[in-house]
Amino acid sequence: MNSRPRILIVGAYGQVGRELQRSFSDAGEIIARDRDTVDLAAPDQVRAMVRSAAPAIILNAAAYTAVDRAESEPEQALAVNARAPGILAEEALRAGALLVHYSTDYVFDGSKAGPWVETDEPNPLNVYGASKLAGEEVIQRAGGKYLIFRTSWVYGPHGQNFLLTMLRLGRERESLAIVDDQLGAPTSSIELADATHTVVNGVLAGQFGAASNWAGLYHMTCSGSVSWCGFARAIFTRAQALLGGKMPALNPIPSSEYPTPAERPQNSVLSNEKLHACFGVHLTPWQSALNEVLRRLAMAR
Repeated sequence: MNSRPRILIVGAYGQVGRELQRSFSDAGEIIARDRDTVDLAAPDQVRAMVRSAAPAIILNAAAYTAVDRAESEPEQALAVNARAPGILAEEALRAGALLVHYSTDYVFDGSKAGPWVETDEPNPLNVYGASKLAGEEVIQRAGGKYLIFRTSWVYGPHGQNFLLTMLRLGRERESLAIVDDQLGAPTSSIELADATHTVVNGVLAGQFGAASNWAGLYHMTCSGSVSWCGFARAIFTRAQALLGGKMPALNPIPSSEYPTPAERPQNSVLSNEKLHACFGVHLTPWQSALNEVLRRLAMAR
């Protein structure tokens, strides 16, 4: 194995991409690409990006993530979330590279009572979920050395996410109405990147044998579950220093009182048992991950 593999990070300056750059900084030569250097909706640009980088590892953290806007821009969502990953998979197979791709809990309809497992039948409720499911399927059809990690409710110290929105609104408003009947596992970009690094290191070191032993689809989230309102309450309880001592009043509401263009699943909790069984990887509980993100935000002030 090359001691300094070339690592292409697509979506390198998004919230997950930034943490992948940090986590993989000592793992090889990082080639960072983002929307300012490549249009993922343009197949020729995607193909040229991979061929010019000649990577041993492709980490695809890029996605069309505007869930509500996707309802009116289905072609754009499909281009970025399905066709581009398909080209990455083809190019990875051609070059013998490892492709790591991230998908979403929104491939499920939320109707199951317990945590979703990888063999459960997907049934996305919205265009975003459907486009991400299409991306999974095209990578699986291509085959080769690939890892698809379904995750959920991603947030972190960078980008646009629920945590940073809550911190902003918590400073601006006296009260907030937050949906309380959707359950999921908030997963920090820090935990996601570090777990990815652990798995990829093991794969490259041959710990898990041939690709036929490990290539596939896995759920990767922080452990535990909470509602959006419960997550907001945890943020405000822990972030008093960042909020200047403010604590907005929270009004729990059902999804029916907060209509959105895209329907959301009510139960987004994913089982991580397969990830642990195959790779020995456990992500930290969502509460601990939240503490770490808030610690980093406080240090950056």
